Amino acid sequence: MVSGAAPSTHKPLLAAGTEPGHTAPVSASHHATPSVVGTSPRRRDGVAKVKGETRFVADMDCPGAWCGRALRAPLARARVVSIDSSAALAADPEIVVLTAADLPGPNVLAVIEDDWPVLAGEFVNHATEPVALVAAPTAERARAALEALVVDYEELPAILDLKAALAAEEAGEPVSVLASCGLGHEGVEAAFASAPVIVDGVYWTGHQEHLYIEPQGVLALPPNHSSDGSLEVVGSLQCPFYVHKALTHLLGLEGDQVRVRQAPTGGGFGGKEDYPDMVAAHAALLALAVGQPVRVIYERTEDMEATTRRHPARVTHRTAVAEDGKLLAQDIEVVFDGGAYVTLSPVVLSRGVLHAGGPYACPAVRIRGRAMATATPPNGAFRGFGAPQVQFAGERQMDRIARRLGLDPLTVRERNAYVIGDTTPTGQVLTSSVAARECLAEAERRTDFRRRWREAEAARTAGRPDDGEPLPGLGLALGWHGSGFTGNGERRMRSPVRLRLVLDDEGAPQVQVRVSSTDFGQGTGTVLAQIVADACGAPFASVCVINPDTGEVPDSGPTVASRTVMVVGGALDAAGRELAIKLGGGDFMETAASWLAQHGALEIETRHEPDPETSFDEDTYSGTAYPAYGWTCAVVEAELDPDTLETRPRRLTTVTDVGRVINPLFCKGQVEGGTLQALGYGYLEEMTMEAGRPLQNSFATYIVPTAADAPEMDTVLLEHPAPAGPGGAKGVGELPMNAGAAAVVGAMENATGIVSSRAPTTPEVLFEAGIVQGLIRDEGVGGGVA
Repeated sequence: MVSGAAPSTHKPLLAAGTEPGHTAPVSASHHATPSVVGTSPRRRDGVAKVKGETRFVADMDCPGAWCGRALRAPLARARVVSIDSSAALAADPEIVVLTAADLPGPNVLAVIEDDWPVLAGEFVNHATEPVALVAAPTAERARAALEALVVDYEELPAILDLKAALAAEEAGEPVSVLASCGLGHEGVEAAFASAPVIVDGVYWTGHQEHLYIEPQGVLALPPNHSSDGSLEVVGSLQCPFYVHKALTHLLGLEGDQVRVRQAPTGGGFGGKEDYPDMVAAHAALLALAVGQPVRVIYERTEDMEATTRRHPARVTHRTAVAEDGKLLAQDIEVVFDGGAYVTLSPVVLSRGVLHAGGPYACPAVRIRGRAMATATPPNGAFRGFGAPQVQFAGERQMDRIARRLGLDPLTVRERNAYVIGDTTPTGQVLTSSVAARECLAEAERRTDFRRRWREAEAARTAGRPDDGEPLPGLGLALGWHGSGFTGNGERRMRSPVRLRLVLDDEGAPQVQVRVSSTDFGQGTGTVLAQIVADACGAPFASVCVINPDTGEVPDSGPTVASRTVMVVGGALDAAGRELAIKLGGGDFMETAASWLAQHGALEIETRHEPDPETSFDEDTYSGTAYPAYGWTCAVVEAELDPDTLETRPRRLTTVTDVGRVINPLFCKGQVEGGTLQALGYGYLEEMTMEAGRPLQNSFATYIVPTAADAPEMDTVLLEHPAPAGPGGAKGVGELPMNAGAAAVVGAMENATGIVSSRAPTTPEVLFEAGIVQGLIRDEGVGGGVA
């Protein structure tokens, strides 16, 4: 859950889907142990965290550990003329200084393309890029060494943001495109030529900072200090095998020579997917050079200035519609700001393109996407992974269409939302677990949106009294999100999972869950234990999820892409059932004890097996893009100050279909926290750049919703099971990010009549738009709305 999310004051609705052909729910039909799926047992790591006993990377006791720091470039683009460490070494001969020239292998992090340097070599391509590393026995000495390093730069011209990149491209100047993809149907031009109504819109979204509670941090132990003679890395991270791959490539080591363990991790939101590769590389290089453990812990300012963020975007829509609001054709261009290096931009862009058409049926669609380079830190993974940007644009476009046709926001969505049997732009036929219209219907039932939205429109149009009272408004948005990797990702990986039946320290049977899925606040360890307990019949307390460690668990894939419950959980469900069959049924603890006494430990390994009847063509972007989709509708009721234009969300209603609710409390937490994060993206979280680095680089200057800002929440969970997941469960972690931003900006429009096409729509943005649209006069919004 996002820090600051308010608990719901309403009990969630759990409405089961009724479509035929779904897999049976995870159940304990073969044993007498009560089912824990669908309940909310105490979180496995909760007590230790509440009592302050959890040890994060910065807290871990490691005698003799040195402090590692990076010297970062102050310029957005430059040639490195020289690096002089003589003064630093003279002042403190014990310290270690490393530059690109000292690296033992390729100066690159292995992500998608080999273009992201561990340390800047001849050129700096973004401000805050690391150019040198230092290690010292204490943090104070490391800081003094950094200050004594002298670097001579030759500043070079730089493209500093997406608007500048697009302008340079328009002028015919050289620009760098980091990634591109697209899809298209025949008949798009013909549909536009005959359409009675064409609606155009251009939408912009900015950076968003992850702002996890715990900054980036890694502890690296060289072979002479590790437990098994390997290079051992312990870190605050989401994807242990990503870090493992990066280190073996960088250092030229075999897989068993590097071991990566996840430490308790204080939040991630995607920010600890790829960037820990960089932190771990720096810590490992210094540990090997020093021969001592080295800890690299980022300060908050360094974390916010140097690490990845959400990609800024420009999304252009041209939509052909019938007079009744039905979509006839969509022509969409998606342009992302990738920053200085490729990193994860190709896959973020891919998901963005595939979600850009929105959760709506349309017979003729063309979507083109590209990610452009700028001289800013690379942008990377963030909750939603490209979908929030395009769905903000798509939902604001639907509002624009509705206003053009004299419809309310709900009606235009009802007339276009997907139903079973519809076809997506990739040609995927939706055969099950489609709940877009159900989400809309339940949201309308609970909020009376249509009537109240129209009343607010009428009151505004009639002219409100200039009495300083807040201006009320309602906004609604519909979102969808594909669960699992895009396209063939899950087919290539076929994620392995492992269960191991052993005796615990007290001699009782224990089922160990061995997967690489990490818990960084979302409750993964508890939820996976629930799935396994129900599948094999073991008591919940007898299921233990092993801490992710590349030396102990198989690579079941990264903890990203809303795949953990559906993909990894689905494979664990199958493994649990296989374990139950192997034991022969009956009371689990009795049969398990008997097996262990006769045969010893028992290990079961299974893999995720994608549907063999589906396929995806990565060249044409056609076929089954995702095995299942989640659906959500957000209704925001807000008040705006007529003098300052400050927005205050007062009530948030979300209706979300997750397939099957494994843990109601955690599921609600994901929906409420994610939607609150989306609201912040829509109206509050502004990050401006100056000379390629953010001006908002602390909790004091980067403003996010707090508990005091959180609206009253009515959180509704629907269950329309999907065949791919355990009991029909789908992903929920990213889905809530896709509707809240557009809904809160829609509420602003309902309150003021001002149409905004930007996220975040801060008071300044709304004011400027109101001036341009002629809706703000000198006396302010309260008396000046047309």
